[in-house]
Amino acid sequence: MEKNTKSQIPRVKLGTQGLEVSKLGFGCMGLSGAYNSPLPEEEGIAVLKHAFKQGITFFDTSDVYGPLTNEILIGKALKELPREEIQLATKFGIVRVRPGGGGGMEVNGKPEYVRECCEGSLKRLQVDYIDLYYQHRIDQTVPIEETMGELKKLVEEGKVKYIGLSEASPDTIRRAHAVHPISAVQMEWSLWTRDLEEEIVPLWPDVIRPAGSVDLRSR
Repeated sequence: MEKNTKSQIPRVKLGTQGLEVSKLGFGCMGLSGAYNSPLPEEEGIAVLKHAFKQGITFFDTSDVYGPLTNEILIGKALKELPREEIQLATKFGIVRVRPGGGGGMEVNGKPEYVRECCEGSLKRLQVDYIDLYYQHRIDQTVPIEETMGELKKLVEEGKVKYIGLSEASPDTIRRAHAVHPISAVQMEWSLWTRDLEEEIVPLWPDVIRPAGSVDLRSR
């Protein structure tokens, strides 16, 4: 296991529920493909260990990356890192449809699927809890209150510490936050993508604070 010899990166609080992360995070998707060929396992682990030594403690993955293999890789890397110093984020909700079923992806926010995904991620990551658990995409066929209700149970059971939403509308954020505090919202924000400045950014200080904070990733 790596000792605490890493560089220092400023830290930032996400929400007021207690989550604090390195201001610079590491998105793990590319280690398992997507925009490139997957890295060999030993190289992927080496990259994660190097990021940690540079002071990055906030690692972001998802069950759909790979799919599944990215979480497995992260789990193996965590065995060589101090778990208590890592803030681990993963996501659920995007379902890959098999080629025989027409290909593409679907979204599932049903309570039973939420729990199934969480249990699966815990096993692949080889951890007892997930620091930040995001709903990767919002299921328009399931009321957000139902999805959040199951996430709240997972928090109460200690399997999840904090809850986040990815690519959610202002109304969805408000309704979800009424069920359980939302600690982070993950959306694209770049020179080319500025849509969230109209509604999402103004929403945050007026509606969510002091019980939440935003995690807006530049891509």
